Amino acid sequence: MSDVGVRTNAILEKAEQVFAGTEALVEVHAIRERLDGPLRVAIAGKVKAGKSTLLNALVGERLAPTDTGECTKIVTWYKDGVTYNVDLFPTGSDQPKQVKFNRDDDALEVDLGGYGPEDVDRLEVTWPTSSLRRITLIDTPGVDTLNAAAEKKTFDFLDPDDTDTPADAVLYLMKHIHSSDMSLLEAFHDDTASHPNAINAIAVLSRADEVGGGRIDAMASAKKISKRYGEEKRLRRLVQLVVPVAGLLAETATTLTETEFRQLQQLAERKSNEIGPYLLSADRFIEATPETPLTSIEREQLLGRFGLFGVRQSLALVRSGNVSTSSELAAGLKERSGIVKLHHILSTLFMGRSEVLKARSALWRLDRTCAAYPDHPGSAELSLELERIVSSAHPFRELSALASLRSGWIKGRDNDLETLEQVLGVNGTLPSQRLGLDESSSNEELRAAAAEQHQRWQRLAGNPMVSHDMQTVIDVAVRSLEGEMVRLSADRK
Repeated sequence: MSDVGVRTNAILEKAEQVFAGTEALVEVHAIRERLDGPLRVAIAGKVKAGKSTLLNALVGERLAPTDTGECTKIVTWYKDGVTYNVDLFPTGSDQPKQVKFNRDDDALEVDLGGYGPEDVDRLEVTWPTSSLRRITLIDTPGVDTLNAAAEKKTFDFLDPDDTDTPADAVLYLMKHIHSSDMSLLEAFHDDTASHPNAINAIAVLSRADEVGGGRIDAMASAKKISKRYGEEKRLRRLVQLVVPVAGLLAETATTLTETEFRQLQQLAERKSNEIGPYLLSADRFIEATPETPLTSIEREQLLGRFGLFGVRQSLALVRSGNVSTSSELAAGLKERSGIVKLHHILSTLFMGRSEVLKARSALWRLDRTCAAYPDHPGSAELSLELERIVSSAHPFRELSALASLRSGWIKGRDNDLETLEQVLGVNGTLPSQRLGLDESSSNEELRAAAAEQHQRWQRLAGNPMVSHDMQTVIDVAVRSLEGEMVRLSADRK
């Protein structure tokens, strides 16, 4: 456990003593439970952005409903557990009601037991799976829709009036930059610091294959657009980066069946010039001549599962000769869909900082609890200690410095600002990521790069022309580099 984790646990133990015998103790216990649990990541975006599809791809199973049914209007939590279960929390109640559900090939079907979506605060789906052991995923209703009640649930979830948001981080799905996208992202900014913080938000260019009209090179176009969006000033202060993902293909790749693989093999056996004309549009593919492999119903089912982009990618992979099994095809499609990259980003940027993100949420919530009991003996002392932890703990100083850089409020040479962001962990907290080196770099190479960076920033820190704000950020970066140098030296022994 890191120093910030130790200090957060210690202050929670003290809070349990201070508020013993009061109603606030229940809140403190809830904070403890959250700190000890998995990281909570919300998936948000406009209606039809592909939130449920992406959630299914991340889980590796088709659980979340992707149609416009009642459950898509309710905030739904997906978490690991020992048994399969769905609990419904009525609006204004903390007492769950176990509800009936069944699962077909497409998704869970939940019986709300007479409740309407407006009467439900949230659903909690417990599903034993390794993909949910370290992370709880939260599917939120789409925004920018005619259903004002469902949209309000999402805004209230990410930006509640009198408490902290239940999410530690957010994946925001977007097809392009829209005012409603910005409004929701601004709702989920870091209220624990004086500046908005992009460290716990990632934008996903969803349905990325549609950017290029489903062409075989669509993801290359989507990557260029994502890079351009990531450089947009207003967006970069709200998200850490923008990642392109072909959500439908990602979901299908994780749930690919043997039957689908054999059907694709049949199509791939035909020459490209025979099948190619039918891949120009969905209608042509479905209504192909009778001599075309598979029935029109089978082709329509493939199209629904893969999309034209996915069918084209699948045929290219099978014809390449490098794919001979369904598992090999699934692996190739996952890579091409962008979901592998997103998994890596979640692992390095969110999970790599999970202890810090959860500690920040816990301390913010504890601070609100102290504020609600200002006259209780020991409450004021707890507030002062909370302030000392947030202001002095280096991981929190890193988040604040990184937010200041991405907001555009720190002025300096572009190269210096980009390198400082990197050192502070904008690309991840592994030594290679902070130093901009390949993951295969040796310990010696990493230590040499860290020492060189350390000397560079120390020299710049001594420049009297450097502004006070820039000096503050450099001091934090120097401390980060010193920490890496100590860890790398320890690993060498």
